[in-house]
Amino acid sequence: MSTPDIRAVCASALAPVLDGKGSLNALDSTLESAGIEGRDRGLAKALCFGVCRTLPRLEALAKLLLRQSFKRRDQDVQALLLLGLYQLLYMRVPAHAAVGETAGAARALGKGWATRVLNGCLRRFQRDTQALQEQVDRDPSIALLHLEWMLTRWREAWPDDWRELAEANNQPGPMTLRVNRRHSDRETYLARLRDAGLAADPTPYAADGVTLHEACDVRALPGFEEGAVSVQDEAAQLTAPLLEAALATTPGARVLDACSAPGGKTAHLLEAFDLELTALDSDAERLGRVDATLTRLGLEATTLAADASRLDWWDGQAFDAVLLDAPCSGTGVIRRHPDIKRLRRPRDIRELAALQARLLDTLWKTLAPGGTLLYATCSVMPEENMDQITAFLARTPDASADELDVDWGRPAGAGRQLLPRIEGHDGFFYARLQKAAV
Repeated sequence: MSTPDIRAVCASALAPVLDGKGSLNALDSTLESAGIEGRDRGLAKALCFGVCRTLPRLEALAKLLLRQSFKRRDQDVQALLLLGLYQLLYMRVPAHAAVGETAGAARALGKGWATRVLNGCLRRFQRDTQALQEQVDRDPSIALLHLEWMLTRWREAWPDDWRELAEANNQPGPMTLRVNRRHSDRETYLARLRDAGLAADPTPYAADGVTLHEACDVRALPGFEEGAVSVQDEAAQLTAPLLEAALATTPGARVLDACSAPGGKTAHLLEAFDLELTALDSDAERLGRVDATLTRLGLEATTLAADASRLDWWDGQAFDAVLLDAPCSGTGVIRRHPDIKRLRRPRDIRELAALQARLLDTLWKTLAPGGTLLYATCSVMPEENMDQITAFLARTPDASADELDVDWGRPAGAGRQLLPRIEGHDGFFYARLQKAAV
C-alpha cells in the first residue's frame, strides 16, 4: 500500500471549506479513510486547522502571488497554495519541504500542471515575504485574521474587548477536562494526572474542571475509558451549577436537554444530579454521540431524535427544568472551529436568531409552572444572546429572569456573557428564566 500524501489529503479536505460548502467536522474520518495515523494525523490536523485559523491573511497573500485565480474546480490547488504559505509562515517545517512537498502534492491530486505554479508562488513568497506581509497587513481585518463584518459587529458590541476577542480566537483553545464527581473529586484526579506525567491546573470558575498545560490524546488520560473524566471547555461546564438550585433538592426531577448533541452537558447534569433526563436532538447521527458518551460514563437517559422547535415528540408531561443550548453562530468557539471564519455569513445571525426565538417559544410550553429554563449559546453576538432574551421576556408574560450571582463573565441584559480568553474559557452566554407558578 502506498503512503498517502498528507498535503494532498489536507487539500482535498480544505477544498469544500474554501468553496463554502463543507466544514472540518468530518476531518477525523477523512484522515482515517485516507490511512493517515499517529504523528502524521497530528500534522494533518495542525495544517487544516491552522489554514482555517489564518485564512484571511493567507488568501490575501495568495491573491498577490497569483497572476489569475484558480478556477472553482481547482479549489484543492488553491488549498495547496494556502497550505504552503501556512507552513512557511507559522510552522517549523523546513522551507524546502514546505515548498517542494506542497507543490509536488499536486501530482497526487492528478493536477501535475499546478506543480510549477505552486513552486513559483511559494518561492516568490520566500524572496519577498516581508514586503508582501506588510502590504496585506495594512488591512486591520487581515492583520487580525477575521472577516471585516465580524470585527465591525464586535467593535459595536464590545468596544473595549473586541481586539482581545479576535486575538483569543486566533489561538488554539486549551484542552480542558471535566472530572466525573461520581468517580472522584478534582484534587484526586489532579494527583492522577501528575502521576501520569501530565501537568494541569484547576479551572477558576468550574468546580469540576481541569486544564492541561499541553493537549494530549484522550487515551493518555487516566481513567478516560472507565468514565473518570471527559473533555469539555470550562464555559460549557457552568451549565450544571446554574441549574443546581432547581435540581439539587428535587431527586428524580424531569429534565429536558433540548439540543443535546454531542452530550457533554447531558452527561454533566447526570453526573451532578439524580434526574429523569430526556436528551433531544434533531440530528440522529449526532445523537449517536450522546449515546456513546453516556455508555462510556455509565449513565442513563432517554435519547430522542426530534425537532425541538415542534411539539410532535412531546407526551404532554411537563419538565421541571429545560436546558436550551441553542443552535448558534459559534462565534464564541471560533478557535476550536476556525472554519467558521469562512462559512459564517451576516445573514446567518438573523436566521439563527429567528430559530432561537422559535425554540424558546415552543419549549416554554413544555416547562412546568415554577420550572426553570436555562438558555445558553456559544456565541458572542448580542442578537443571539441578550437581545434574544430581552425580546422573549417582553412577549412572555409568565417568564422572568434570575439575576445570576456568579463571579464569571459580565452582565449582558438579563444574562451573563463570557468572551473567549487565551488559555482560558470559550465564549458563552447564559440566561436563567423562571416560569411563574400557578
